[in-house]
Amino acid sequence: MPLPPPSVSRRPLHTRSIRVQSYERDDGLWDLEAELIDFKGYDFPKHNGEVFEAGRHIHHMLLRITIDDACTIVAAQAVYDAAPYEQQCTSIAAAYEGLVGMNLLKGFRRQVKERFGRTAGCTHMTELSQVLPTAAVQSMANRRRQSSNPDVRPFQLDGCHALRTDGAVVLEHYPKWYTGDSAEATAGASSDSPSFSHSS
Repeated sequence: MPLPPPSVSRRPLHTRSIRVQSYERDDGLWDLEAELIDFKGYDFPKHNGEVFEAGRHIHHMLLRITIDDACTIVAAQAVYDAAPYEQQCTSIAAAYEGLVGMNLLKGFRRQVKERFGRTAGCTHMTELSQVLPTAAVQSMANRRRQSSNPDVRPFQLDGCHALRTDGAVVLEHYPKWYTGDSAEATAGASSDSPSFSHSS
């Protein structure tokens, strides 16, 4: 369902897109490739008198990590296709090899902020890395479900509103871990809502 049309006329200012593609490798590892692009909806002057045209990429950066089945990063590479301060920005790319050894599911976002905060990193590359944990979970969902131990509580429970342990989704898909009143959960669930057999 799209957003409703705006009630007031408006003009585009800034567009940011973030895209992640994941791959299962032949060596048993997994690659996640994340991309961030920023551009303006208008022309603006640069300090040297040139005009930076609307639609031209201000930021365009890519980050690839390789992870094992435990979601530990075993390789990382950052590259830039566009950056506002050119070499002053892109010279930090090699620092992101420092992601190696971090685990996406164990305090990853906190570790990244500590390791690459302020002058130790690139604001936008660090922000791009923050989408990797949930992308990894989505990428490996089927594999994890097939190999999961039924006696171990799924890590995603209570991680979001839909997967709260007293809610209808957990009652239906993870009844062993349900903690609420089944009558209330059933009454609260919409009968025409789509049903999914895997978590986000």
